[in-house]
Amino acid sequence: MRTRKTKGALRRLIKNWAVPVGCGLLSLFLLRFVFFVGYVPSASMEPAIRKDSFIIGVRVFGDPSVGDAVAFRHDGMLLVKRIAALPGDTVTVGEERLIVPDGCYFTLGDNADISVDSRYWAEPFVRGEQIVAKLLLP
Repeated sequence: MRTRKTKGALRRLIKNWAVPVGCGLLSLFLLRFVFFVGYVPSASMEPAIRKDSFIIGVRVFGDPSVGDAVAFRHDGMLLVKRIAALPGDTVTVGEERLIVPDGCYFTLGDNADISVDSRYWAEPFVRGEQIVAKLLLP
């Protein structure tokens, strides 16, 4: 049989832990499903995103537009590039002309001199499902 003292201590314990545990769970949920936090180790997106910068994006977004900076998975890596062409657009790379397939995007790094992007990949297009987040840039 519990005494009033025991019940009060139990209530205080639950009350003291409910807010921190609730905030922790909410933070985990937001970081897993709503926000994206990443690190850019290269200068491929300079000057917009400096080398060794941390970035923030949103995981919930509509269709990307030309000019949007996005984080996406490519060949087992997480990359950050800018959308340069949309599905149905024609892209010219050197002497070759490419039509961007449905559901795909052509991406470029802002620092074209050093960026290894869609221009150099065997499969030059990023599928929509590979995009992890749309970045929030200043």
